[in-house]
Amino acid sequence: MLDSMLFVLMFVVVVGIFSQWLAWRIRMPAIVLMSIVGLLIGPILGLVNPQESLGELFSPLISLAVAIILFEGSLNLDFREVRSFSKPLTRIVTLGAFIAWIAGSLAAHYIAGLSVAVAFVIGGLFIVTGPTVILPLLRQAKLKSRTAAILKWEGIVVDPFGALLAVFAFEAIKFINGDESFTSFLLFFTGSIFAGGLGWLFGWVLGKMFEKGQIPEYLKAPVVFAVVLLVFVFSDVIMHETGLLAVTAMGITMANMHIASINDMRHFKENISVLLVSSIFVMLTASLDPSILLEIFNPQIVLFVLAMLFIVRPLSIWLSTIGTDLMNNEKILIGWIAPRGIVALTVSGYFATVLQESGYEDAEMLTALTFALVFATVIFHGFSIGWVAKKLKLVATEKPGVLIVGGNAFTAELALSLLNEKMDVLVVDNSWEQLRYARKLGVPTYAGDILSEQTEYSLDLAPFPKMIAATEMDAYNALICSNFVVELGRDALYQTASSNVSESEYHPSIGGKILFNSSANIYDLTELVLKGFVIRKTNITEQYDYNQYLDARAKDSTLLYILRADGTLKFFTTKMELSANPGDLVVSLTPPTHILESNNDNTSPSKG
Repeated sequence: MLDSMLFVLMFVVVVGIFSQWLAWRIRMPAIVLMSIVGLLIGPILGLVNPQESLGELFSPLISLAVAIILFEGSLNLDFREVRSFSKPLTRIVTLGAFIAWIAGSLAAHYIAGLSVAVAFVIGGLFIVTGPTVILPLLRQAKLKSRTAAILKWEGIVVDPFGALLAVFAFEAIKFINGDESFTSFLLFFTGSIFAGGLGWLFGWVLGKMFEKGQIPEYLKAPVVFAVVLLVFVFSDVIMHETGLLAVTAMGITMANMHIASINDMRHFKENISVLLVSSIFVMLTASLDPSILLEIFNPQIVLFVLAMLFIVRPLSIWLSTIGTDLMNNEKILIGWIAPRGIVALTVSGYFATVLQESGYEDAEMLTALTFALVFATVIFHGFSIGWVAKKLKLVATEKPGVLIVGGNAFTAELALSLLNEKMDVLVVDNSWEQLRYARKLGVPTYAGDILSEQTEYSLDLAPFPKMIAATEMDAYNALICSNFVVELGRDALYQTASSNVSESEYHPSIGGKILFNSSANIYDLTELVLKGFVIRKTNITEQYDYNQYLDARAKDSTLLYILRADGTLKFFTTKMELSANPGDLVVSLTPPTHILESNNDNTSPSKG
């Protein structure tokens, strides 16, 4: 075994990040691969045991990582977004979470055999579903928007509060059992209020400093990182176990201040938290004792996992949504999909230590119990969500929705033409100003970086199986297409021609398909629209075939796409020769004065 502390830290970080990358490449939930890799290097092959190698540093590192992970979750809890959803969501994250806590705790006590205290603590923690695992599943399944929104926001809203509920359950059980006096119990609640106030104060002060420009750009991420650690440790020193509440309150406060530079904090989250999630998860699984690993197959644990899957989750959803407008098929799917993720496993490790130190010896099986639930839910839900959604007819429409990255006059007109054909369309750009063309035409828009992890939390990409990168930065277009190859496939990724790279110099392995023709870069296309060129649509019929259309069209027009009679969307590219059949619709960018020698030109200039 390699016992060097420096080697173990390096090895865990490298293996964790490699697992994330490999999961991205093969389109699997990263948590599955991290579980497998952690088990291989730890209890199976015995290469490393982080808990033994790090010694007394192991628990503090886990605790600090959990604090940052919970801050990450709470930083996404913008109440404006939550309020915009319907009644079922509110019921699920309140009454549903409470029912899941009670039912899960009873299952842990009566089925898994845990003591009441340990059962109610772990039952509180298991209400979380976690955005780190639910979002990849939603992209994979392409659910209808309402169902996807409920699952996504349940994960974001409930995720930060699972650990807090576990803390309160732990203190309440100790008081009921007489392990603490009423004064001690009251002191804990006082400390909790103090922790919440401390988190709010630091979050508000830091947010104001961001707003007033009192922190330079290069220091924003380090300052946030430092303050999160300060708030967690200071609160935990004042009253043990309240640090998690403090950092959660801090994150919620900053999320709802709607700070203009909030993306800087999310940039911090996307770098530090991904590293921590990868490393800590591998550390925990690699530290599992082989006997605990074997304990996963204990009949009591297996029955508990089955109860959580088939009784607790469906029961909480069905009871909490009585009287709402949620359809039965939606209840079935939501009641089935509840993958637990990194927060559940890391926080359970934290509480396993705390509970054992308090004399609850059965808490030693918490890690095995949690790992069994996490792995089972990720595997079962990950591989079944698409099939179940199709059976329940909850898959998004088969119409080929298109997400267009890049706000300008041309993309706005292109999006409007697709929107008029009843397709899902969205124009995304970093700049709110650049989206003015699309907003003027009534085209849906989103201001933000498509490559930002935050976009995954706030934007449902499921309705858009095709993507066009049409910004004014050629390298950025290629980067976007490369980033989404694994999720969408290269055949669904397009980019406009480069303004400074010839077609012969273009490398298809680092970008998407080149749209239209090699000379139609985004600058030229935008200029044509501003000069008055319009998007026209022409029906191909038996009497007026595709060859006649090509002969009649203006020579300086640009062929854009063909909408097949069966609803299939095909874009013209430099590498593909398309042909239209009777019943198809051919769309092109045409001079405004040109009139086809046919009555099949069925669309007027799309100026909204």
